[in-house]
Amino acid sequence: MQLCFYKENYHDAITNYLITEEQLRYTGAPKDAVALAQEEPERYPILAMENNQLVTFFVLHPNEGVKPYTENEKAILVRAFSTDYRHQGKGYAKLALQLLPNFVRENFPEINEIVLAVNLQNVAAQELYKKSGFVDEGRRTMGRKGVLIVMSYYL
Repeated sequence: MQLCFYKENYHDAITNYLITEEQLRYTGAPKDAVALAQEEPERYPILAMENNQLVTFFVLHPNEGVKPYTENEKAILVRAFSTDYRHQGKGYAKLALQLLPNFVRENFPEINEIVLAVNLQNVAAQELYKKSGFVDEGRRTMGRKGVLIVMSYYL
């Protein structure tokens, strides 16, 4: 698997990404995230590709994006994290999260913390993030879809 920045030639992969209503209870659709990134250049859509197929997607958002979750100006937020429904249960989300720290170190060398916010009710995602090295230090915030647990991974 490799992580790469979104480019226009990935448009079809984003358009064909399958995300269910159940998934959308907790995350955003990749096509919407890409559209937002085109309006806000500080949002970086990231594709996790396996055998030239888009299997997992997320956005990295430094500066303004991370401010609601931490006071650390050298942090970056992971948002809109999802795995294409057809590829769930194959370990791709876990692998993408394992590759994430080095990807951030290489592409955002000033960053020393990766932050994400996960819905309190999304227990499966919480467990995945914990197994991937993210820590819950007790920070909570209100999101559009309920209470969020703020988790950090220190680089």
